[in-house]
Amino acid sequence: MIKLQGTSTDIVSIANAPLLWILALSVLSVVLLQSAIYMIAVRKNAAGADMSQREVFQAFRAGGVAAIGPSLAVVLVAIALLPLFGTPAILVRIGLIGSAATETASASIAAGTMGANLGDATYTRDVFVVALMAMSLSGACWMLSTLILTPILARGQESLTKVNPALMAIVPSAALLAAFSGLTVTELPKSSIHILAVVVSAAIMTVSLLIAKSLNQAWLREWALGFSIIGGLVAAFIATN
Repeated sequence: MIKLQGTSTDIVSIANAPLLWILALSVLSVVLLQSAIYMIAVRKNAAGADMSQREVFQAFRAGGVAAIGPSLAVVLVAIALLPLFGTPAILVRIGLIGSAATETASASIAAGTMGANLGDATYTRDVFVVALMAMSLSGACWMLSTLILTPILARGQESLTKVNPALMAIVPSAALLAAFSGLTVTELPKSSIHILAVVVSAAIMTVSLLIAKSLNQAWLREWALGFSIIGGLVAAFIATN
């Protein structure tokens, strides 16, 4: 059981409590189980989608490689936030559910309602518990929204497919392009370093795809995203220092 001392700023002792570790590892176990079930289901039903087992393996490999770059960003943010929220909360809140910006904003707002700020002398154990609860409610709303909206969007997809099957090939790609474009545009006004990172990563991605196409190297297309993200990070690091 976690015993709170309202004026104590010793957050680490309760942020890494055994109970929180048990809950965090339980969530991780569920995610690993879901991943295993999905991978087995894909392999069993690949023939129905006219995919060979080799193509399935290539798809898994491409997804794994593409996740390297974004995962590095998450790891860097998680390390920076460990002193504030502890390892179990970071594993669940930022590593699996939600985003660093959203979760930190939720915690900051919750701390502000108690007249405290994250990380300073006013950040006591009581404030930590309230901030953690706010982060948990934020993540729960994400999951509930997905649970409620997914069936609705699925029905919309079926309707669009009946009207124009080709449209469903365009809409997902357009939505994905719009999402990444929106994220990129919001970063550009922040500083010249942000612009440099975007330009360098875009250049690396373009060159990688051109080389992959001209030399017919499928592996380079799979690694292009990872190369571009790492290149952007390196360029930003050099410019900052």
